[in-house]
Amino acid sequence: MTLREAFGVRDVLWITLDALRLDTAELALAEGLTPNLAALVGRWERRHAPATFTLPSHQAMFAGFFPTPEAPGRHDRPVALRFPGSRSVGPGTLVLDAPTVIEGYAAAGYHTICVGGTAFFNPGTPLGRALPALFAEAVWTPRMGVTRRDASRVQVAAAVERLGRLPAERRALLFLNASATHPPTAMYVDGATRDSVRTQAAALADLDRALPPLFDALRARGGAVGVVCADHGTCFGEDGYVGHRVAHPAVWSVPYAEVELLP
Repeated sequence: MTLREAFGVRDVLWITLDALRLDTAELALAEGLTPNLAALVGRWERRHAPATFTLPSHQAMFAGFFPTPEAPGRHDRPVALRFPGSRSVGPGTLVLDAPTVIEGYAAAGYHTICVGGTAFFNPGTPLGRALPALFAEAVWTPRMGVTRRDASRVQVAAAVERLGRLPAERRALLFLNASATHPPTAMYVDGATRDSVRTQAAALADLDRALPPLFDALRARGGAVGVVCADHGTCFGEDGYVGHRVAHPAVWSVPYAEVELLP
């Protein structure tokens, strides 16, 4: 079921795996480190990120510009905001009349929930409040941040608790910015002293182990459709680069999947 077909009928699940490289996601999938994500996504689609770091990438995605398929040509988007001249809207696209996808769903009666992770979702600063302010409800605590080893479990518990408050008939859009995969990730491998594809894969595996309660909660509410993807990748020393906010293949190549959780 597509986002368009599920509009008003199913909950929406939207997870961004912050800074997750494509090769990390593919390695973890191939080695069986992420069985819960594997059951959900099947396989990762190779795409290009809309930006090179968290803030502009989420601004683009919240406007309906998800990571773009690598193959040349025209690619219809799953959801879009109506504006003149859009060239990536097709018969299967859910088109909303709103300034953001979040507000478009809210106007249709969805309760919108943001579970923050990285610093751009930390409400301690005006900038950190900008993206969460788009949602009816937003939650972030220091335990959800990138330096906390148990962040994934804390984020999932918060998401499940907030879904549990909603009447069964009230549809929800749940957005979760998964912080585990964002550097630093060396803490997920005993003895590691620097971030690498291996430590990021271990972080992704830790997130995967935390996800089942969230999937169960959404199934209990009738299932969900949505998107699981990285917002950008990151460099671990390739060509001398460490981190992101640079135009490098390790940063712009990201995993993407449109997903459906059946009840």
